[in-house]
Amino acid sequence: MLTTFADAQSIAEAFVAARQKALGFASYPGKLPSDLDQAYVIQDAAIALRGGAPVGWKVGRINTPWLERLSVNRLAGPIFASHVKNGVADSPVTGNIFRDGFGAVEAEFLFRIGRTPEAGKTSFSLTEAADLIDSVFIGIEVASSPFPGINALGPLVTISDFGDNNGLIIGKEIPDWRESGLESWLVEAQIDGQSVGQGQASAFPDGPLGSVQFLLENLIARGITITPGMLVSTGAVSGVHEITDGQHFEVHFDNFGRIECTIKYATA
Repeated sequence: MLTTFADAQSIAEAFVAARQKALGFASYPGKLPSDLDQAYVIQDAAIALRGGAPVGWKVGRINTPWLERLSVNRLAGPIFASHVKNGVADSPVTGNIFRDGFGAVEAEFLFRIGRTPEAGKTSFSLTEAADLIDSVFIGIEVASSPFPGINALGPLVTISDFGDNNGLIIGKEIPDWRESGLESWLVEAQIDGQSVGQGQASAFPDGPLGSVQFLLENLIARGITITPGMLVSTGAVSGVHEITDGQHFEVHFDNFGRIECTIKYATA
């Protein structure tokens, strides 16, 4: 259990240094966070050490048995501009994972904030969250950490290292997203041409808008400003698919379209 802010700072320094040097490590670099507050203190310290404001945030699921312990069904992690790529204009697109760490890819719906919430507002209905969105895209999250046990040790550890994010690939915009029925689209993921998972965003509690709602409230509670243009990667629709160097990932979003990338090991 963390006992001081110095503990959190030390863990944040270890993760930021490892990410900058593209190095992995076998053991968690300090005392494990024991609650959500401690986990986000480490994350906030790491964001400050890295420098640069996030341009977006990933939202991930928290499932049983951690759901009962923490009483929250989602977690958040920052996404930085240097790790965002255009999956429509850029070809071929590469996502980076850490050689000695954990690496995975996820099919996601990406929601873009269109305006800042009114001052003083701290909670949102799903409709209020939707009203802040100006665009929705298909996309891929590259989930990677220098620590290979990041997910095995649970969501508090995941939160502490940028929510296990190492990139975002943005695909085609979905026209008339409110009327598109995207929650019911069948999303299929393939690695090297083989299907590795299928799913629908309606399986999430309150769907992808529930992820937007959660993130708005999470950031405001942490004193983080919500700005127009901020992206919300709303959760893995077809599952979390572990992947390694040289493999190709492709996602089919029902009949709407597809997005793809090739995975490479990160370099310093």
